[in-house]
Amino acid sequence: MINNFLINYPVLSAIFICFISISIYQLAANLQQKWLSIWLNPMLITILILVPVLVLLDINYQQYSQATYVLNMMLEPAIVALGYPLYQQFRQIRFHWREIISILALGVVVVISISFFMAIILIKAPEIAIALSLKSVTTPIGITLTDQLTGDSSITAFAIMLAGLFGGLLGPTWLNFIGVTSSKAQGLAVGSASHVIGTAVLVRISAEHGAYSSVALIISALLTALISPWLVPLLQQVLI
Repeated sequence: MINNFLINYPVLSAIFICFISISIYQLAANLQQKWLSIWLNPMLITILILVPVLVLLDINYQQYSQATYVLNMMLEPAIVALGYPLYQQFRQIRFHWREIISILALGVVVVISISFFMAIILIKAPEIAIALSLKSVTTPIGITLTDQLTGDSSITAFAIMLAGLFGGLLGPTWLNFIGVTSSKAQGLAVGSASHVIGTAVLVRISAEHGAYSSVALIISALLTALISPWLVPLLQQVLI
């Protein structure tokens, strides 16, 4: 029934699916604004509600992706807008670019190495270890690198989503708990580990948080693209 509607009325079905997606997200955003709980993150709540709804309506991922193509197009300028806090804080950031690149490069090496090592020890599947080791970059880069390194890109996409959600939910709280209260340090930590989702959360805290998170997001992605093609094969030789 639903599939026939999607096929016969593509425009109406796209409007219907977009309406459901936006409505669920707006409901979650209103709940978070009312209750001020980190667990009411709109993206997390939307996923938890939307997936069962799509299963109930028998709408697969390809159909949903095609129907929400317009929403995906609108997300691109929204992501670019995250660079505005970076512009605001650019004068301050440029004086520390050597330290920032050094810290983020070390972080990339450590994260890839630890993730790969733990996956090999616990799961003992190289393709999954590769996928999990590339979880802290944006989805297009992570999936491309995973495919090049013969990993499982579907697991990479899921791991990237989880890293973004939990980093955005718990990152600032955890950093405050362990005594890391500097806005610069929090921005670099969350931006490098939780990419766009974490950055979107930090922008709401302060412009400085968002600026440093944007820097970490961009530089970490570039460093991962440069480092992982030689680091992952090296880890495979040593650990497998």
